[in-house]
Amino acid sequence: MNLPLTTPTRHDGHQHTEPTVDTTPPTRSKVSGILAAVACAACCALPLLIAAGVLTTAGAAILEKALFAVAAGLVVAALGMWWLHRRRSVQRAAAAAGASCGCGGGGCGC
Repeated sequence: MNLPLTTPTRHDGHQHTEPTVDTTPPTRSKVSGILAAVACAACCALPLLIAAGVLTTAGAAILEKALFAVAAGLVVAALGMWWLHRRRSVQRAAAAAGASCGCGGGGCGC
């Protein structure tokens, strides 16, 4: 009976793991996006508020412009926070990769 030989593996004591990069949007970015969606929904509800007599046409026109500006600002803020979060996460992962192995840089020659 012949059994296949297994190749011995050398283990020198330290592991080479790639640090993970968090690409999910942070909570503050999600909240900002939800608030932008609420502002858009409120803008879409303006005709109903006019029909119900809660708002005048002039008030709705002013409120529409304000809600549009608020929604646009919140969307820009949400995307900016997500971009900044991803950038910092990548920088932390790169710093951790350089610090985890004493071999330097990305190409570990241990």
